[in-house]
Amino acid sequence: MSDSIQREYKILLVDDEEDILDMLAYNLSNEGYKVKCFTDPERALAFSSRWAPQLVMLDIMMPGTDGITLCKKMREIPELDETVIIFLTARSEEYTQIAAFESGADAFISKPIRPRALISRINAIYQRKKKKHHDQALLKVYGLTLDRANYQVIVAGQKYNLAKKEFDLLNYLMKNNDRVLSREEILANVWGSNVLVSPRTVDVHIRKIREKIGNSYIQTVKSVGYKFTSIS
Repeated sequence: MSDSIQREYKILLVDDEEDILDMLAYNLSNEGYKVKCFTDPERALAFSSRWAPQLVMLDIMMPGTDGITLCKKMREIPELDETVIIFLTARSEEYTQIAAFESGADAFISKPIRPRALISRINAIYQRKKKKHHDQALLKVYGLTLDRANYQVIVAGQKYNLAKKEFDLLNYLMKNNDRVLSREEILANVWGSNVLVSPRTVDVHIRKIREKIGNSYIQTVKSVGYKFTSIS
């Protein structure tokens, strides 16, 4: 089920048992994932902040820095805010699981590891993440779709490219749909309060956007500003 996006999905494995790392790396690489392995927790920690994996799989019982401590340290790294952390361990006591979750883990999988079951679980995590990122990249309001990843607007299946400020302006209008926005408010939030531009600039950009999406979405509120709404 590998695809180009999946090949960019990075998984970091940390375990002091090299045979487990070899087995996991082999199976995950065959699924198309990009995999890095470490037996040294501190080296894994230093590498993780640079590599920013989407998924980390840790053993709990390791010499030196244990998995619980390593997880806590990883949760302090801003680049790993969205990273899923899973513990792989032979420890099944309730207090161990509680400690794992309190340290910031997302899941707890007991050893011995069943490769096919584990791969299925990781594939499910990947698909949920992929859908979440896809949904976040698309803003849909009143049948209009703004593709934030590609700076495009989609109207009735037709894609139109937008200039940067056109995109930012339409994005702001859509996020505040059905609310009247003054030109001054639009300027402050789209151009920034430190940029000296005329309110007429908003009118020019609105005209350019309407040339692409039509007149059925942005309503002019006389003497005030604009409102994104369904006015067809």
